[in-house]
Amino acid sequence: MSAAPSRRPVQPRRRRVTLGIAAALAMAVAVPPAVTDAVAGVTEGDGSAAARHTPFQRDADAVRDTGAIGVQARVSGGRHGPATVTSGTADVRTGSPVPDGGYFRIASNTKTFVAAVVLQLVGERKVALEDTVEKWLPGVVRGNGNDGRKITVRQLLQHTGGIHDDYPGIETAQEYYAVRFHPFTPEQLVERAMRHRPDFPPGEGWGYSNVGYILLGMVIERATGHTWHDQVRDRLLKPLGLRRTYYPGDSPAVREPHARGYQRFGTEPKLVDVTLYEDPNASGGLIGTTADLNRFFRDLLGGKVLKPAQLREMKRTVPLNDAFQVPYPGARYGLGLMKNKLPCGGWAWGHGGDEVGYMSRNAVSDDGRVAVTASMSTGWATSVEDTLRQHRAGMRLVADALCRDRG
Repeated sequence: MSAAPSRRPVQPRRRRVTLGIAAALAMAVAVPPAVTDAVAGVTEGDGSAAARHTPFQRDADAVRDTGAIGVQARVSGGRHGPATVTSGTADVRTGSPVPDGGYFRIASNTKTFVAAVVLQLVGERKVALEDTVEKWLPGVVRGNGNDGRKITVRQLLQHTGGIHDDYPGIETAQEYYAVRFHPFTPEQLVERAMRHRPDFPPGEGWGYSNVGYILLGMVIERATGHTWHDQVRDRLLKPLGLRRTYYPGDSPAVREPHARGYQRFGTEPKLVDVTLYEDPNASGGLIGTTADLNRFFRDLLGGKVLKPAQLREMKRTVPLNDAFQVPYPGARYGLGLMKNKLPCGGWAWGHGGDEVGYMSRNAVSDDGRVAVTASMSTGWATSVEDTLRQHRAGMRLVADALCRDRG
């Protein structure tokens, strides 16, 4: 608000519920007391004492203090950008600093890239927002009350199609080890969803759906003859110069440099290194950096990605359901884009993503002039409260940075 098992959301679930995933390998790591103390006390800014005492740095440290092992944040544009801060450590074994330009799994931020491709196709009149799923994927959404003839492309983009999101979750270290190198295929994930009745009739509710975006990836391939990630690369990454955003394919690794991803499981006394993981799906399979995410969202809101008519459609929003109002009070969802209230008044756009071992939050001004992204290299499978604590600190960081730009 980021396929195989799921990342931890900001509400109870047995499936992924935020704004990507795959399979990965890691080893359970018991954090020695000395390392735990170091993690709690390390703060990495730009190396100067003054930088370590800026509000931006203090907000990053506050995220670290919720239990995040590593934090990196970047503001781009505006009066204070470019600026980066880091906090915590990249690796509990070595205590190495968090790289301020490190890669991470951008998870459900991928949905905004997928939505932008679909809307470009709409602008080219190759796809229409009111096209039914059945038109592009005949017979795929059927059974148990599911009917692709009644669900539109717009509804998939906006999470209003009602498809139940039976997205497998990772709640224990054992589940992680079992699935880390064995991602579900798009067809398997859609088939799982079709075992359930819809959550609500199409257009009559809102429910976050990773499966909906997996279906959109399939629509892109049917409409263009190319995979969703090839279209993201050719239509977005190359033209915008996003050289540090990529689709990892069947590799479970994250390119260097990066902070290692860690997961806290409620059944495990140990911190589990979950850096290695495979996620090939359109719901959250991309890897990138804070600089690239900021640039993408600034270009998107700044009108460099979509034609005006399609950008207007992307920004037409509906309210979230009650469950999502808990982590995102007052927020609204457009077509692959979320709108959040700012504490200083007004609104910010963005999405965010949660993957096993990684959480990211972002905010961009309505005109695309300034953007901020925070990446946290820790995921939670312990309690809703733990997840919400880190989520809210991340949201405060990005919102405060945007508000400071207003002066």
